[in-house]
Amino acid sequence: MPLSSIYLAAIPFTIWFYLLLARGSFWKVQEDDTAPQPLEHWPPVVAVVPARNEAQTIASAVGALAKQDYPGEFSIVVVDDHSADGTAALALQAAEESSATKPVVVHTATPLPPGWTGKLWALNEGLSLAAEKAPKFYWLTDADVVHAPDTLRRLVFRAERDALELTSLMVLLQAKSFPERLLIPPFLFFFLMLYPPRWIADPKARTAGAAGGCILLRRDALERVGGIAAIRSEVIDDCALARAVKKTGGKIWMGLTRASVSLREYRSLAEIRDMIARTAFAQLRHSFFLLVAALAGLFATFWLAWILFLTGNDPAWIMASTAISIMTTTFLLTVSFYGLSPLWSFTLPLAAAFYAYATWLSAARHWLGRGAQWKGRSHAPRDP
Repeated sequence: MPLSSIYLAAIPFTIWFYLLLARGSFWKVQEDDTAPQPLEHWPPVVAVVPARNEAQTIASAVGALAKQDYPGEFSIVVVDDHSADGTAALALQAAEESSATKPVVVHTATPLPPGWTGKLWALNEGLSLAAEKAPKFYWLTDADVVHAPDTLRRLVFRAERDALELTSLMVLLQAKSFPERLLIPPFLFFFLMLYPPRWIADPKARTAGAAGGCILLRRDALERVGGIAAIRSEVIDDCALARAVKKTGGKIWMGLTRASVSLREYRSLAEIRDMIARTAFAQLRHSFFLLVAALAGLFATFWLAWILFLTGNDPAWIMASTAISIMTTTFLLTVSFYGLSPLWSFTLPLAAAFYAYATWLSAARHWLGRGAQWKGRSHAPRDP
């Protein structure tokens, strides 16, 4: 056995033992099971929902918000970000038809100013309206998410109990079509690998992350970081907001839930490709060197062990097979979280190859001046 093969096998072997033992146990996918207890006072909350061309989901999202069984003062602001499909009218209709009594305001955003992403400008306008009510918390949520009736109670209870400034839940993404089953569980797996929840919650760790579909944010924490304007050009806005809050000393937390569900469907590989490509190169800070390192890391982590497993001999074969076993077993917990067959746990290398392709495409689009394409906008044009 050539010594070079042993050295090569040692790379994925070491990577996967590190991921298993020293990466905050990110692979232990656990659903938040917070059972809210009565509070002496339930603080006022305003939900802010930015919406752009969400005709298919906005009624369900607004209806679910209006039916929250929150005991305190609660209202909803929907910001229509220049939709062309009647999103605003459908949001108003859903509010009127709802049997709940939560007040709903639908506001049309003013034109997008230079230097802002569309979602953050819509959030900024919604937060300005919400601030007039002087709430203790803002609930930032997406227009394609349906929350269980007790979601807000659980968020507020945890935030008050643990003195959290930012409390976030990763909602359940769809995994019904073949592209979704192949690529959405890996999306969660990779996200948790980058942002282990234990590290997010650790005040001593630099890691800061959040899931933009469901964020409960204290008003004074937002004011302390300088408002949404402080992150106005960020494409990965949820993690940027979490980073800003944590950097100023605020406690943050992120968990997972099946009770809140994203209604957004991805029926083709191209749709998921574009979703990844929108933010992948921004995650790498638009660095060519980080791009090369990321692609090499994906190869070493998810492909090298399989190549050596199929072509090598002992002891390289043993190290490669051990790495594959750890890879498959840890990913199996994410697959099980989505209720899929265990056989899907063997598809992680294929998903990693697709994510590598989408990451390269993200960089190419940035260099061509078409960065962060989403809903007809390019949020990260090529640097001059």
